[in-house]
Parts: sequence; C-alpha cells; structure tokens
Amino acid sequence: MVLNINVAFLLAVIIVLRLRRRTQARSRSDEKLTVVIVLVFGVLIAPTSFGQGILHVVGQMADSLSQASSP
Repeated sequence: MVLNINVAFLLAVIIVLRLRRRTQARSRSDEKLTVVIVLVFGVLIAPTSFGQGILHVVGQMADSLSQASSP
C-alpha cells in the first residue's frame, strides 16, 4: 500500500493549526516560521489551476477597487 501526501495540502493544514493559536503565545521566531511556511505554500499552489483561479479573482478585485477609487 502506497500513501501519497500532497505537500500543499499538508502545509495548508499546518498553517490553519498554527494560526489558530493565540497571538500572545507566539514568539518572534514562531511568527517567522509561519511566514516561511505560508510563502512555501504560495509557491506550491501558484502553478496549479486553483492558484491561477485565486490570482484571477484577486486581480479582478484589485481592478474593480482601483476603478472605484479613481474619479
């Protein structure tokens, strides 16, 4: 029996568990590690269709916000 683990999914679970902790309980090095994990997660999902969909939605939101703020 072979067990395949999607690294992006595993990192997403780790991110959720780390962010559920209280802010006061985090040290500076703990926050830096969370940032590194989130950056690696972003790099892993960027080339996927899910990552491209997120990029498209965020781009549309940014475009609509910039049009709404211009006179």
